[in-house]
Amino acid sequence: MKNLTTEFSIQQSWQSNHTSPLRWVMSHALRNKIEIVGVFIGAFGNGLGAGLVPMFIGWAFQVIITTKDNPDYTQLGWLSLGLVISQVIRGALMLWRNFCSEIIGQRVERDTRDELYLSLIGKSMSFHDSHATGEIMARAINDVREINFMFNPGFNLVIGSLFFIVAPFILVPSIHPQLLLSLSLYVIVYIVLLQRYLLELQPKTELQRREFGNLNSTLAEGIDGIETVKGAAQEQREINRFDAALKKWRDAFVAQSDVEAKFYPLLLLGLLSAAALLHSLLLFQQGQITAGDVVAFNSLMLIFNFPTFAAQFAYSRISVGLSSAERVLTLINTQTELDQNIGGYEGRMDGSLRFENVTFGYNHNKLALENVSFEVKPGQTIAITGQTGAGKSTIAKLINRTYDIEHGNVMIGGVNARHWNLEALRQQISIIEQDIYLFSRSVADNIAFGCPNATREEVIEAAQAAQAHEFIMGFKDGYDTMVGERGVTLSGGQRQRIALARAFLTNPSILILDDATSAIDSATEDKIQRAIERAARGRTTLLITHRLSQIRWADLIIVLRKGRVAMIGTHDELMANSEAYRNIFARYE
Repeated sequence: MKNLTTEFSIQQSWQSNHTSPLRWVMSHALRNKIEIVGVFIGAFGNGLGAGLVPMFIGWAFQVIITTKDNPDYTQLGWLSLGLVISQVIRGALMLWRNFCSEIIGQRVERDTRDELYLSLIGKSMSFHDSHATGEIMARAINDVREINFMFNPGFNLVIGSLFFIVAPFILVPSIHPQLLLSLSLYVIVYIVLLQRYLLELQPKTELQRREFGNLNSTLAEGIDGIETVKGAAQEQREINRFDAALKKWRDAFVAQSDVEAKFYPLLLLGLLSAAALLHSLLLFQQGQITAGDVVAFNSLMLIFNFPTFAAQFAYSRISVGLSSAERVLTLINTQTELDQNIGGYEGRMDGSLRFENVTFGYNHNKLALENVSFEVKPGQTIAITGQTGAGKSTIAKLINRTYDIEHGNVMIGGVNARHWNLEALRQQISIIEQDIYLFSRSVADNIAFGCPNATREEVIEAAQAAQAHEFIMGFKDGYDTMVGERGVTLSGGQRQRIALARAFLTNPSILILDDATSAIDSATEDKIQRAIERAARGRTTLLITHRLSQIRWADLIIVLRKGRVAMIGTHDELMANSEAYRNIFARYE
């Protein structure tokens, strides 16, 4: 497994092989060596047992012919007993083979799903910004499931088919070695046709999986934005978009089915049956084999029905599974821009902050910040203001390394942000954004999200500080009330106060409020303002806001314009020396 840059990682006792999709899934499967041996033993026993049935029938047929005047029931009885015993053993081995195959498939699905999830958690925001959630979900759920099907029934049937082909080569020489000729020709042509079939099938399965991902992405986008869709009365348009994506997936699926329908080994099987019958009759006419041998040999040819028909389905499952594995492995192998820096600095930060000629652009496109420099002393309260799109929120995301700068330095606690252990850095910084994300968990769990070991008393104390305790106790279940996905059951002000409580509980060295009171009424804002002032004591606080009441009491004010620092100073200094700053206030008076 190659080393991947990641924001988050868990050390595993084993490593998978990422050099190719096949090697990757096989490295997972090879962790189940006992079960793999069980599959091969079971498949061998099944193939040999299936081949013994026509052999016993041929032997019995010959006994009946040679003793038709005085039937040898004793010999027929022993042959019948032998047939029963062989099939009981065969049945037990088939059960063991299928059981082992199911275990392998389920474990590979479990391990690949775990590896993909850990990889996705460790990817940077730039990765998630460039990948649709629906597409990721399609790979994480459906494509991983297809990898399971690749092993069972896919590889299970392929291995079983292999031994159904091998069994006649073991049993036929006991009838007559010349009869191997038609078998050998069949196998050679079968392999050639199968190779051509797989080469034609692979691009079709890749297209089918890709279109399924697009279909899932379209569906997820429509559901996630359902409020906007309904608000603009665009339901029919979204239905049409989904229908178009569904048609593309259907067409890709039909194209795959067209290839599967042209499975020429089915024709080859008919030719084999005719050639085998002709060859065996010629040998019988020459007196080299008996009538029972003719029956046994031609009955034995019937077991080729299974590998021929099963292969049409099994190899399709393998082709789809490999296409899915490639899609999953592509996500895992995608490099992320940030490093967890496990051996980095982990000390307690003093809250000091310094930007030194910082330049940054999302996905290396148009610059969001350019040559930004400022310094914040420990314990200071800083207000960052400016027009929409000036880069205010970007500064917050660079402080905790949600994104990494392109040029310059961000110094936190006197240490370059890149030299911090990423987990230690983020545990000491709390960011409350305007768009609050709450999980489908209880109110208490959402407040304690950044501090999962907090006691109920500590959670309540944080909620009281954020002016959230009163409305929480108004719920039927209080702090045990379940919050809907993304907090949809709460008002905007309630969500932001829970987010404030979450931040207060973690006791950060740096507190960043990104328009955190935008959805709060004036009466509640006064209460929260006092709570913020208490929370700001002894820690560095950044207020990204247009609220004049918050800008006024900041120790330092930074005004951004088009990604650059336009002005910096205290409120009084800027009011005295900057006409542009005075105009900002005049606009809201």
